[in-house]
Amino acid sequence: MSDEIYQPAKYFDDPAEKFARKYPHHHQTFFNRADVSRRQFFQLASAGLTGSYLMGQSASTPVNIVSQNMATKNTAKNCIFILLTGAISSRDSWNLKVTSDISAAVQSRMAPSMINGVNWPVGIFPKLATHLGDVALVRSMSAWALVHSLAQTWAQIGRNPAAALGDIAPNIGSVVAIEKDKERKPGQVFPAFVALNSGAGIGNGYLPATYAPLRLNQPNGTNGTAGIPNTINPSPTTPATFNTMFSRLHQIDDPLRLNSPYGSPLQDYDAFYSAAKGMMYNPAVDAAFKFSAADSQRYGVNSAGTSFGNACLVAKQILAADQGTRFIQISFGSWDMHSDIYGVQNPNGGNMFTMGPQLDGGVAALIDDLKAAGKFDETLIVLVGEFGRTPGISGAGGRDHFLLLSSMLAGGGIKGGKVIGATNADNSSVTDFGWDPTNGNSLAAKASRYVRPEDLESTIYSAMGIDWTTVRYDDPFKRGFEYVPFASQGTYSPIHDLWS
Repeated sequence: MSDEIYQPAKYFDDPAEKFARKYPHHHQTFFNRADVSRRQFFQLASAGLTGSYLMGQSASTPVNIVSQNMATKNTAKNCIFILLTGAISSRDSWNLKVTSDISAAVQSRMAPSMINGVNWPVGIFPKLATHLGDVALVRSMSAWALVHSLAQTWAQIGRNPAAALGDIAPNIGSVVAIEKDKERKPGQVFPAFVALNSGAGIGNGYLPATYAPLRLNQPNGTNGTAGIPNTINPSPTTPATFNTMFSRLHQIDDPLRLNSPYGSPLQDYDAFYSAAKGMMYNPAVDAAFKFSAADSQRYGVNSAGTSFGNACLVAKQILAADQGTRFIQISFGSWDMHSDIYGVQNPNGGNMFTMGPQLDGGVAALIDDLKAAGKFDETLIVLVGEFGRTPGISGAGGRDHFLLLSSMLAGGGIKGGKVIGATNADNSSVTDFGWDPTNGNSLAAKASRYVRPEDLESTIYSAMGIDWTTVRYDDPFKRGFEYVPFASQGTYSPIHDLWS
């Protein structure tokens, strides 16, 4: 990594850097976290659904919640968070830098073109090239860590996973879910948080299991006829017969299920059954989670459906169903291209020219369909990896881990065509941070500094009308769980420049 990035003189006015030096973010390797706040996942045989999100929240004393009463943007109803696992190369994507160490043949395939003032690799992302007026690019972002597991967790919880509350911290999506719970309408049966192709993603942490994600993997290819399996009873029964059976179950079990003498576990289990029942024999489930071959091809590459494209398609359909889902996480990787990043040795392997078009097809079609449905302006789309990749190409023809990265945002009321920050010729250091942490944040100090994962988290919360300085005093350690750590001290800020 470049020594230039760490010159202390560059950070004399950066409160986040001062705080990090005073209270170090420990960058050690992070162990695999247990999920769903240490609760076991349930499997309902008749529904075949991951049960963690369906378990009800037990009755509890009122939670003490405080905040600095910050003015949020509140322009986004929904968020689709796309985690590019393995860490996409910024200088080959959102911050293209064509230098002499890239061969002429590769440069030709990249087809770099200046579009709306942005140098864009049309050969890798041809469809997104037509959407540069819809997206914003953040080029002055820096990760805190260079270990995949640690940094991926950091990106999802917006804090140091090895810190005091890191092991119980919920996914950003679970925070959104609990905040938006009061906005759920009668009859909405989908969970507020859905995770697609994110089996290793972070769950609800210490928050009640109601706010954990429903995890589903989308198939590779165009076969979307399965939807969610087992949402009808496998025996040849009608919905009416199933309802009769369910009622009889309650007649027998209610003394143990309701106000159970055995406490909250059985009450949670009852709420899980009831929520699962709401998704059975429900046409809204099929409408959201099944898809046609034609739609799959439209989200794919060269008339072939992809797992990522299908996840984007299902995300669009989930929001169209209006069944209560507000946050959708999609994971797509691996972008960990330490070797053969341009597919010179193996053109069909995992490289920029094979994976880039998959990302391009899914996101471009997602933007098109959200626009057509009138949901683009109310849906914030965020694309980010856990860190960046080195300016120079390694001897193996790839790029290694690097702190500096870029992210892409679209929709949700932000200004399309916006570029935040600039880097030097080889993307080794920032030349212009391009944002003002005090914009809409009276707690912050004027500074020229990196955008951190905590700032991106704050941006999501502000876009969705959630005060990023909120502190909940319901964590098991009774320390107070900050939605964004140290935000109440002004250390981190939303990127409100995205709206101006």
